Amino acid sequence: MKKLLFLVSAVMAITLCNANEYKVTTSDQVELYVNVKGKGTPCLYVHGGPGSGSYWMERFAGNILEERFTMVYLDLRGVGRSTSPTDGNYGIDRMILDFEEVRKFLGFKDWIIMGHSFSGTMTTAYAMEHQNSIRGLMMFNCSLNLKESITESWIPKAVEFLGISDSHFYQDTTVTVQDKLNRLFPLLNEKGVMWKLAYAHQENETKMNATYQEIPNWNHDFSAVGMVHNDYLINFKMFTPAINIPVLFFYGENDWTIGPEHYKGVLFPNMVLWKSSSGHIPFMENKDDLETAMDVFLNKYEINHP
Repeated sequence: MKKLLFLVSAVMAITLCNANEYKVTTSDQVELYVNVKGKGTPCLYVHGGPGSGSYWMERFAGNILEERFTMVYLDLRGVGRSTSPTDGNYGIDRMILDFEEVRKFLGFKDWIIMGHSFSGTMTTAYAMEHQNSIRGLMMFNCSLNLKESITESWIPKAVEFLGISDSHFYQDTTVTVQDKLNRLFPLLNEKGVMWKLAYAHQENETKMNATYQEIPNWNHDFSAVGMVHNDYLINFKMFTPAINIPVLFFYGENDWTIGPEHYKGVLFPNMVLWKSSSGHIPFMENKDDLETAMDVFLNKYEINHP
């Protein structure tokens, strides 16, 4: 009987080890989709968007990430394959608690955090609150001040791509940012130039958009509120001097979504600042430089060592 019980336990352990997809139920009963793949130091990918999900990262950059890290692909609450909170709580404190609950569920003492785009806000906040849980922070094309990115880069560049000669409306500080965006989005889609704000090649936008058709019943709830939620609209740059963990801050000189000069005012004390000749999606369009940046960062701070 003891031998049988041991055999059953061993089989269960193997099954659990092979299973890499989880639905992690949070303390407020949200089911978070988590996929764990790769080898090495655990690394949580916090996607941008808001609402872009983690699938595209796994699809297009999983090969270079999973050979370096045990990747934890997470769909945030209200996104993709995760469910939404019944009370509509998408606050940044709740997001941070989600990260900690996932970490504890997976049994990791600490991990590396990897953020992209919009998630520069919440990954900075997470690093402020839980530096003991984080070995290092890798920020790829991240915004730490959404208002700055939108008003100083995204909107002016959109106006340029559209060939709008009279730009007074978009420079008028009495007009809300949302009103400006509401006018620009239809024009960008109508003229087929939206892709220029993030990509070097239009076919890459097409490939990206196609991935969302591969996931049935995609949850869009957080994407509907993220950009107007007050928790994410503060200037997180002001907190960077107090965050002492190692940081890789990777930015693109042609990233009009965030802004090629957005790195100014980002003052992490222990930072590798990496300028790349890329747009907003180096995971598709400049993977070689991305790999080089990661390896320089990991070796400098010996982060990926046992």
